[in-house]
Amino acid sequence: MKARSPHIDEQHLTEQLGATGLRLTPQRQQVYDVLRHKRDHPTAEEVFIRAKKTMPDISHATVYNCLDALVKSGLARQVTLDRGATRYCPNMHEHGHFHCDSCQTVFDVDLPAQAMKLPKGFKADHFDIAIHGVCADCAKKK
Repeated sequence: MKARSPHIDEQHLTEQLGATGLRLTPQRQQVYDVLRHKRDHPTAEEVFIRAKKTMPDISHATVYNCLDALVKSGLARQVTLDRGATRYCPNMHEHGHFHCDSCQTVFDVDLPAQAMKLPKGFKADHFDIAIHGVCADCAKKK
């Protein structure tokens, strides 16, 4: 995946947030940067811990509010796997998720929508698919 320049990311953030009546704040920028830096589908708590390293005054409530704003603006999506904590994903292209039951890591998986046969007249807007198993690294250990 081609890396975006910081200027393009800021412009994209400003446009997406503005479309939903929100503005870009340093806290929203920080939370979005955390999501984009390490694409491991962190929980809100993990985002908070990572954001606090660069922005020590950020609070739990601010992180939750920022994540909510990013989701509402179409900059991130919530990923819910079983009964675990909600995770966050900045990949807005349609895709599924592979959850390694051994190491608990979540990976993006490309799944072409046209490969799924829907009943006649049905039209999918988006899909949420989670696949469970063991990742390549964990499979080697077994």
